[in-house]
Amino acid sequence: MTAALRDHTRARAMSRSTLWRILDDADLKPHRSVYWLNRHDPAFEAKARDLCDLYVNALHFFQQGRLVICVDEKTGMQILQRKYPTQLAQPGKPEKREQEYIRHGVRVLIASFVVPTGQVLWHLGPTRTSEDFATHLANVHHQLPAMQRYDWVVDTLNTHWSLEVCRLMAAWCDLPFDPKALQRDIQRRAFLSDPTPKHVVHFTPKHGSWLNQVALWFGVLARRFLKRGDFCSVDAFEAQLLDYLDVYNTHYAHPYRWTYTGQPLVRATPFSQTRRQQQHGRAWFSPRPQRFERAFYPPRPYHRSATRLTMDL
Repeated sequence: MTAALRDHTRARAMSRSTLWRILDDADLKPHRSVYWLNRHDPAFEAKARDLCDLYVNALHFFQQGRLVICVDEKTGMQILQRKYPTQLAQPGKPEKREQEYIRHGVRVLIASFVVPTGQVLWHLGPTRTSEDFATHLANVHHQLPAMQRYDWVVDTLNTHWSLEVCRLMAAWCDLPFDPKALQRDIQRRAFLSDPTPKHVVHFTPKHGSWLNQVALWFGVLARRFLKRGDFCSVDAFEAQLLDYLDVYNTHYAHPYRWTYTGQPLVRATPFSQTRRQQQHGRAWFSPRPQRFERAFYPPRPYHRSATRLTMDL
């Protein structure tokens, strides 16, 4: 940037340190970039609020005979074996893992997270077809307690609203099943989302699969089981995974404390509300104090109030 300013005929010469101070005052970091997703769903906020209401009231619904279940797939779980043994941690030295590995294939885990209890029900296999998903739902329904209503939270993957799933839901709710009336995807999703039957499917908005609570549990699975895994075969991987799932349900299963309310978080939020949201896990912002006023755009509201107070003093 300094070279570009120097080569420009109308620009004033500027050193690197001066340019750095200007960028630092404006809280600009041109060397950094992050990915982001556009919200293509016009009803994103409404759908997010509906899901959040289910999570916040899940325990109350469970006491009334209504059960909330989150379902999704953990795909591409690689079965890796380290080429050389792992060296255990020693005083002053961390654990050392060999970077070379032997790959024994992949497996797909279809998991259902029972929101009010934290229990996990699963189906492990090599694929994630619509038949696999329908089979998993049938097994989960067989293991769940008898309830007056079931709310299933899934994302918009096409295997989640296939004809097999529609046929299964129609059989559970004693509804007529007509494949000719369910040829289009919109018709199938509308059939599954109907709030009147006993089983209701709630679809997360597009680019909103993070609203599915089972994704939180998949993160726990990746950190505690997959990250440091060393599996010599497919059978060994499946045996260790099933043991881990049994131990988790027996000793560690717990409902998640859902704090996101569905309201959008913006940088212009007053400081008091932002700090309160951070304490409750609803927001994140940089803890670095702002030592100078912003150069290119007005300060945030809580900075503006602090500036006025300083001027009055």
